[in-house]
Amino acid sequence: MKRYIIKNLIIGAAVVLSLSGCSDILEEKPHDFYEPNYFKTEQGVIQGLTSHYAHLRWIYGQAYFYNACQTGTDEATYAQSADGNFKDHDLSGVGIINPNSSRSDVLWNNSYYDINTASGIIENGAAVGIAPNLIAESKFFRGFDYFLLVQTFGGVPLDLGAGELKFNSKPSRSSKRNTVPEVYTKAVFPDLTAAVNELPDAPRLTGTATKTLARLILAKAYLTYAWWLENPNNIPTYPDAPRTDPDGHNAQWYFQQAYDLALQGINNPGPYGLLESFYDVNTGSNDRNKEVMLYADRTQDSEYYNGSSLTYGNGGAPDNFAGWMVTWNYTAIRSKNGSAAVSSVQREANQFLGRPWTRMVPPIEVFTKTFADKTNDSRYDGTFAAVFRGNWNLQGTGLTNVATLTNANGLTIKPGDAVLTFLNEEPTSPIAYPSGQGDSGVGAGVLPGRADYVISPNGISRIVYPGFWKLGPYRTDNAGGLGQPNAASTRPFPVAKFSELYFVAAEAAVKGATGTLSARTLINVIRARAGKWRWDNNGNTAKVLDNSAAMTAATPAVIDINYILAERSRELFGEGYRWYDLVRTQKWNELAGEYSIGGSNYGQHTPEKVTRTIDAYHYLRPIPQGQLDGMEMSPAEKATYQNPGY
Repeated sequence: MKRYIIKNLIIGAAVVLSLSGCSDILEEKPHDFYEPNYFKTEQGVIQGLTSHYAHLRWIYGQAYFYNACQTGTDEATYAQSADGNFKDHDLSGVGIINPNSSRSDVLWNNSYYDINTASGIIENGAAVGIAPNLIAESKFFRGFDYFLLVQTFGGVPLDLGAGELKFNSKPSRSSKRNTVPEVYTKAVFPDLTAAVNELPDAPRLTGTATKTLARLILAKAYLTYAWWLENPNNIPTYPDAPRTDPDGHNAQWYFQQAYDLALQGINNPGPYGLLESFYDVNTGSNDRNKEVMLYADRTQDSEYYNGSSLTYGNGGAPDNFAGWMVTWNYTAIRSKNGSAAVSSVQREANQFLGRPWTRMVPPIEVFTKTFADKTNDSRYDGTFAAVFRGNWNLQGTGLTNVATLTNANGLTIKPGDAVLTFLNEEPTSPIAYPSGQGDSGVGAGVLPGRADYVISPNGISRIVYPGFWKLGPYRTDNAGGLGQPNAASTRPFPVAKFSELYFVAAEAAVKGATGTLSARTLINVIRARAGKWRWDNNGNTAKVLDNSAAMTAATPAVIDINYILAERSRELFGEGYRWYDLVRTQKWNELAGEYSIGGSNYGQHTPEKVTRTIDAYHYLRPIPQGQLDGMEMSPAEKATYQNPGY
């Protein structure tokens, strides 16, 4: 039987679910609309459940929302080919975030469809004979969606036109925003608590919601709300509300709840758990593993179920094209075939390569500070594509029968050899860089005796930088050729990982929560795993090595929030968490207010120091302009509805 769950959703449309034989695939057929009474039928409710998972594809992997979660943090700045969406979010003086340019509209526009669907199922499911554990999936998703919204925008509407948390079947042109405490205590906490109590330990189908998944999201919600109540840097909220809890609890109570619930998830994992190596978590051949508890699924087996073309992506949802954004134009690398300069690394549907768009780049500090230890810690090697190898011999390149090319220092290389390498550290001998493109075509330098061109960490620029292996495409239908590198990725985009339970508990412990496991002990579980190598990814060779003792010994005796955030970045780099992490802990300006990067032209390897202007109002994203335009309100009422500063 096939072991993936895949959904298809056209916004405003319904899908028909069909289960047959031993398959645990959710199959759908599109309908033209949701009729209000449809949720009063068993088929309608099941159909709605299916659409919950489908809506994830319109959010996760959608590159412009991905940009809003990453660019402007210490994990990403804009790259050479970036448009205004990326430059605006960098807050470095080349653009501004406004209600039209903020791509958090992706979240707003898609979450409310799902919330209304969930409310329809919750209201009608029992009456049509749907089991409580199935209805609990809708409770999970309504709580999950509201948690995303309240983190992003502050207080948001609970009433979509028919009353708070009621299914709405009629168009509404008015809206009132609830406060942050109301959203948490009326929607997020009750729905996710019910999901914890009512969901099964094991998924009913591959990829569906479970008790442990709900524990993770609820624990994160408790943790985030605790920070909101504490408000260490006096960041304003909106709509204005006192930093008090309607249920009378203080921040410390919620930190403790987050800790306790995360430990429940760790101690009662169900079918989930940590894999033996970090590499195995992210390699495409091992997608949908036991560490990934929720994902926005795709497939290469069928365009119908994938929801988008398998041969050419158009750069729009539900394509998973986030990985394109962090991929530079490596096809510009040149080697010599006789006297002719040829592309020795061609565009390929390979996890190290994929489709280059050059929109986002990690700052230099990612490589020199966040991933400073590249010897003991396997996570740099399991995150980035630092070595670009020759593939000119593959079918369809025109160079299939060329056995060798001439590369750096006039030395020859074979297919599979390194053509360009991003070094782990600054070399003892200086790299000889050209003033422009040079023989490499991309301004890379040479070191004596090496056949590969090289760039050191301080030589990384907005135009040439390590690739993002973690999100790279994985296909099994390349058939000896380049495959379909212009298609969106058919890999699932990870949404929730079991490993994050350790980080939530550790962060709560640093904030004063107590229990059987200290913050250091929890973090060292993750760090010990990071020290276990089974494969040298960039070296393309087996590497069985256990550096876990060195990794855990290097952990500070007393760890603080900055250390937790650094570990989160090493473990979850580039997965869309970072803006939320920095906003939650109010560390955004401290950790991302400055960064270094080379220029936007080939050969510009001198780092430039860039300062961002991150104001307090940036801690909330603007309400999308489309939402304001669709409401029948006076200009003054719309101005009041919008978050301050925008």
